[in-house]
Amino acid sequence: MYENVLFDKVNGIGWITINRPNHLNALNKQTINELHSLLNSIRTDDSVGVICLTGAGEKAFVAGADIKEFAAYSVAQGGELAQTGQTLLFDFIEQFPKPIIAAINGFALGGGLELAMACHIRIASTNAKMGLPEVSLGVIPGYGGTQRLPMLIGRGRANQMICSAEMIDAQCADKWGLVNSVVEPSALKDSCDSLAQKILRNSPSAISSAIRAVNAGFNPKVDGYVTEIESFAACFGTRDFNLGVTAFLQKEKANFRQ
Repeated sequence: MYENVLFDKVNGIGWITINRPNHLNALNKQTINELHSLLNSIRTDDSVGVICLTGAGEKAFVAGADIKEFAAYSVAQGGELAQTGQTLLFDFIEQFPKPIIAAINGFALGGGLELAMACHIRIASTNAKMGLPEVSLGVIPGYGGTQRLPMLIGRGRANQMICSAEMIDAQCADKWGLVNSVVEPSALKDSCDSLAQKILRNSPSAISSAIRAVNAGFNPKVDGYVTEIESFAACFGTRDFNLGVTAFLQKEKANFRQ
């Protein structure tokens, strides 16, 4: 069904693999469209509670956008490229109602780092290298990099990474807060799986509400506190709330996915 994307579902976890290893999994339009289509189908699939996103092979998560596609673009075409990509994939991932974990194996550069930053959680292997090298090509990050990177690591460090176009290693990314944790390459899949299993024990509807509330706090057009209050209140009308509270009072573990 998909040419550039693989999907595997195991025990409630959906594994998405960007499968262009001969191109270091570079993002082209087709891959962006395929990722959107696949994620859109998972959105309403109750058998998937958490998504892990990675790249094929050990060399790269995603080594950037496919430069050949836009090398001759005009100003208007460049604007359309960024707008479409952000809407179809990067903003779509950020607002996705199920947690998406980026399993960063190798290079995450340009659009690849922007893709990882759009995910809710990032786990990197020790061989990961991250950077936004766009200014070395005469452009700037166009898939949300100038906005999400400062939120994660601060304005000064973001300016340093973007303006120098230099890569940082996994240890630096961990120190700066760009990733949640760093593990050996051989442990990357198991680490993501372990975290996903912990998430799966909890209420899907509450997790979705929490993602929405957290995102609201970074939207200047929205009052995050109001969103939190409204989302908190809405939880009281859910099946998950009844299950969770009843189980707690009975000193049992709630099974939200029965």
